[in-house]
Amino acid sequence: MPWALAVAALSNLAYPIYRHYDFSYSPDTRSYLRMATGRFDSVSTTRRYRVVVPAAAAVVAAPLTHVYGRIWHQRPNGWWPLRFSFYLINCLLLGAAGACWFNAARWSGASARAAALAMLAVLTSRWAAYGAGLPLTDSLYALVFGLSYYAFRRGHSAGWAVAVALMLGPLAKESFVFLLPWLLWYGRRALPFSRQLPALAMGLGALYAVHWAIDTRTGAPVTESVANALSHLENIRYSLHRAANPKGIGELVSIFGLYTFILPVALWRGQKVPVPAERWFASLGRAEMLLMALVAIHMLLSGDLGRMGYFAAPVFCTALALIFTHWRQLVGPTAGA
Repeated sequence: MPWALAVAALSNLAYPIYRHYDFSYSPDTRSYLRMATGRFDSVSTTRRYRVVVPAAAAVVAAPLTHVYGRIWHQRPNGWWPLRFSFYLINCLLLGAAGACWFNAARWSGASARAAALAMLAVLTSRWAAYGAGLPLTDSLYALVFGLSYYAFRRGHSAGWAVAVALMLGPLAKESFVFLLPWLLWYGRRALPFSRQLPALAMGLGALYAVHWAIDTRTGAPVTESVANALSHLENIRYSLHRAANPKGIGELVSIFGLYTFILPVALWRGQKVPVPAERWFASLGRAEMLLMALVAIHMLLSGDLGRMGYFAAPVFCTALALIFTHWRQLVGPTAGA
């Protein structure tokens, strides 16, 4: 079962992050911890409305608080039960995203073994370890991306994935507005427009309710969210400058680590084998290119190139799985020389 395999891998990789991370370096994690305790007044507008994961962590932490200190005597209760709850929730959510990548790769023509290996390779990224081990909400948005791409690949019988993505997307991240047109168009084979709209209405209604409740509680003006969204445009110049220097290039390569180099090497080697590499990637096309462009928009607006770039995982996993499926053809000419 790909989900269980992904969760097992993540729980191992992310545990040292959960256990030893220095929270003084991450205002995001401190904000989400405060949100889980019901404190929103000191939280940035950018993160204030991403309530799903903090709320789930708070629910899980409630019973854990009574037993956590008895199990781990050296750790005072404090934030530890809540941090552990985030760790559990994020491992489960990111594991579900990994299962979506696996199944999308299978429906793209990859073998089961290759899809599993590619999924595990993508989950070794440091951004997966951070997303699972820290009090963050990226895991939910990664799941939305995974569901969207899986629904496109599966087509019929995947309408539920489109509906879940449309309901969770608005609450997962504000930049879902950029993914939405892609999902509506490429998800139409799995779920017709007429059935997409009710799910989207539920997601937007939930987002409105969250905004109203939090703004009423904190006294924040409605225009604050709009002004905050527009302020992200200022990050574009910074992101372009960062991506153009050696440090930024290193950050981009480190998203998927050394696995990044497998793609260009496979394309190069593919020109020397009887079946050209282009045939292996024939199932990848405009939809993948547009999805990668949407990830690039996220990166430019955020300024956090590596963290946002990890949302390209569904496409990268599928491409990697296709290479692993045909690896014998890649090494064949060399082996027989």
